[in-house]
Amino acid sequence: MSVERPRAATIEDVAQVAGVSRAAVSKVLRDAYGVSDAMRERVTAAMTQLNYRPRIAARAMRGRTYTLGIELPDLANHFFARIARGATGALEGTPYQLIIAPAEAGSREGLRALEALVDRQVDGVIAVSPRVDEAGLERISASVPVVMFGRHDTSDRYDVVAGDDASGAKAAMRHLLGLGHRHIAHLTLQESGAHEPFPHGVRLHQYEEAMAAAGLGGNAVVWRTDEGENPSYGVVRRMLEAGTPVTAVFAAHDELAFGAMRAAAEAGVPLAVVGYDDVPMASHPALGLTTVHQPGEAMGARAVQMLLERFAGRTEPAREIFEVELKVRTSAGAPPE
Repeated sequence: MSVERPRAATIEDVAQVAGVSRAAVSKVLRDAYGVSDAMRERVTAAMTQLNYRPRIAARAMRGRTYTLGIELPDLANHFFARIARGATGALEGTPYQLIIAPAEAGSREGLRALEALVDRQVDGVIAVSPRVDEAGLERISASVPVVMFGRHDTSDRYDVVAGDDASGAKAAMRHLLGLGHRHIAHLTLQESGAHEPFPHGVRLHQYEEAMAAAGLGGNAVVWRTDEGENPSYGVVRRMLEAGTPVTAVFAAHDELAFGAMRAAAEAGVPLAVVGYDDVPMASHPALGLTTVHQPGEAMGARAVQMLLERFAGRTEPAREIFEVELKVRTSAGAPPE
């Protein structure tokens, strides 16, 4: 015997209970100009009473879905969680809801996740995978406003939020060289290229520049790893067991740095480690990771503000580079004598 599902409330039902016109309910849903507080309260109370939820498709036909999409390349990276937390906080008091779309497993490009968000008719997109194909990114930004995280090139089609990766990498290398290290490795991802306008590319380039400027270009070595703490642990452990002369590692981000620290601790090898991002665990006294701090929450909030500015009529592209700061803790000491 089938159980008949109760009929979902309609916009007409809300209008009847609130004692207003259908057009008035529509204005409240669209947060249109000129709606009085009393009208909004009556309609909201009726929606609550009827458990009414506007259909996204119908709202899209009227021009807005009041949803923003954020694509994240790696949910295990706590820095991306800070970005999402900042974005969510910036939406408080607005009618917008954030939808999180993880990038496809094994890919940091994120184009498929971005296209899925657009297919669901979000009003704007925050893309945290800077390696998104340029043609795909241009295509998406032609249909919805886009804020791109981390790209250091320019475009007239989308807005950009990034940290000052060049300054941060220089500070990390200056610290390790100042401690007396001469054999410093850079631990980065497999795909990172020194001439790419992406965060890891900029950090790799600055590492090579710093080593060359110190007269240590012949000592420069790049260790490449897949994403995550466990793969980086495996790479560094193999290098230490092979008897590498490296005494310090500058890791492209903190998750990789944690893997390097674990490998050194298990191998009983003194290894100075500097990370990048300053995720919450970095400051734990048991870890004390020296790292470059990026204001993830502020960056996520600014990305949301940029989208809201686009909705309000801004047409010129915006670009904001956030200052970074080296946080010196206990993970990086002087090389053994």
